Amino acid sequence: MKTKIIEPASNAYQYPLLIKSLLLSGKRYEPGREIVYGDSVRYDYQEFYKRVCRLANVLTNIGVEAGDTVAVMDWDSHRYLEAYFAVPMIGAVLHHVNIRLSPDQISYTMNHAEDDFVLVHDDFLAIAESLADKIPSVRGYIQLCDDGNAQDTTLNALGEYENLLSAADSQYDFPDFDENSVATTFYTTGTTGNPKGVFFSHRQLVLHTLAMAGTLGAYEGLPLLRSDDVYMPMTPMFHVHAWGVPYIATMLGVKQVYPGRYEPNKLVKLFEKEKVTFSHGVPAVLQMILACDEAKKTDLSGWKMLTGGSAPTLGLAQEMAERGILFHTAYGMSETCPLLTATYLHKEVRDLDLSDQMPMRIKTGIPSSMVDLRIVDPEGNDVAHDGEAMGEVVVRAPWLTQGYSREPEKGEELWTDGWLHTGDVGSIDSAGILQIKDRIKDVIKTGGEWISSLELESLISQHEGVSEVAVIGVPDEKWDERPLAMVVSAPSAEVSPESIKKHLQTFVDSGRINKWAIPQDINIVTEIPKTSVGKVNKKLIRELY
Repeated sequence: MKTKIIEPASNAYQYPLLIKSLLLSGKRYEPGREIVYGDSVRYDYQEFYKRVCRLANVLTNIGVEAGDTVAVMDWDSHRYLEAYFAVPMIGAVLHHVNIRLSPDQISYTMNHAEDDFVLVHDDFLAIAESLADKIPSVRGYIQLCDDGNAQDTTLNALGEYENLLSAADSQYDFPDFDENSVATTFYTTGTTGNPKGVFFSHRQLVLHTLAMAGTLGAYEGLPLLRSDDVYMPMTPMFHVHAWGVPYIATMLGVKQVYPGRYEPNKLVKLFEKEKVTFSHGVPAVLQMILACDEAKKTDLSGWKMLTGGSAPTLGLAQEMAERGILFHTAYGMSETCPLLTATYLHKEVRDLDLSDQMPMRIKTGIPSSMVDLRIVDPEGNDVAHDGEAMGEVVVRAPWLTQGYSREPEKGEELWTDGWLHTGDVGSIDSAGILQIKDRIKDVIKTGGEWISSLELESLISQHEGVSEVAVIGVPDEKWDERPLAMVVSAPSAEVSPESIKKHLQTFVDSGRINKWAIPQDINIVTEIPKTSVGKVNKKLIRELY
């Protein structure tokens, strides 16, 4: 194909897409807006810019160079937000350490990333000390102390964060460099083998930020984050850049509230005190919010929520509707930066009562701008767009990870035939709305039929006595697999396996599911195992049963 190429002027500026370009607009539009950390820190965007410059100077002074890797072990904080910008803006790579992994896995990821320096909060000092001899690449540590008083440590400590910042210059001339330079890395919380390292360039993060800002702010059918909103994450900042929202919030000059360690009552208090309007989190976290004591006496109406990571059940959705929470569902994964799709509500749906909107709000949604998405069968052929035919979700977008760090064979598998393979089973209807049915490995194959564990979970969740539910397939000599359900009862509720089977029989009678979908075993438990980021840990459940 022949195309016309325009030759630029020899002295034209070739504008690289770098994270530094996202930092400037916030202080231009809303210089007096606040960034808040719990009950202890608040400052405006002008001060935020100075602190980013100070941190860049601190890092440069201790010897961080372009291409080095700087790890962060912290709760969600203003410090983490400063590192989101300062580290990649000097050409280094920011490693988001998943502090909820086991010590052995933390050690593995830090060695695999070849971390050079570490910013470590007091709460993780003991872990860092125990692992120091196992991570020989690390040259020094900066201590992060909420009270400003650095604890004694056996680490090669280079100073306390605030003391170092206060002594540093508040100006920094951030350089231009190749927009394809790696900006961030972190590790998947996969359920098999060691965590896999994904990485993202400046170009990918800028494009993701611009696209997601438009998706969450430009449409009346998806009005989640605009310049006058107040943002508080409930997804860890180490998990897929807190879904990329801190970059958007900073670009828009939105008031940002960082809660530190997640504790449901504290989150609700911050919501009320700081007038939070938008948050995001996995369904398990939202369930904990609704169940906490503070929520029971707080008006939650108008709180806009984005949920993802795992499918929200209709039961959870209806409970949020009863509390006046305006929630949408999004879909993505660690490898996709993460945004792929989000729930979009047409006007006729928005005009319905909130409870009647919930079946649409829990759908996975439509692809975001610049996302190409297909549902394919095992031979790579597109399935029918009838909302019923199922296949694997494969995607393309300009911000998807290009592979796995130092594991090229796994990257080749991820990108089979030039499409990123998500490992998720879904269907798509004639209106282009995606519905994730299950993970390929979690679909229950019984008697030649596929049963969606997610659909079963959603149906069981509608039982009034159910608080949480997880469904897996367990081996069966006759049927290959049969469903097994773990159920947590709602507070003060009485629920039994027989009552749940009777509840599911109504969906069999209506033709929604077949009789083989009713779990043979239903176990009433006090807790369902979760991963480090709050997802139901079905691998562990399968091991248990």
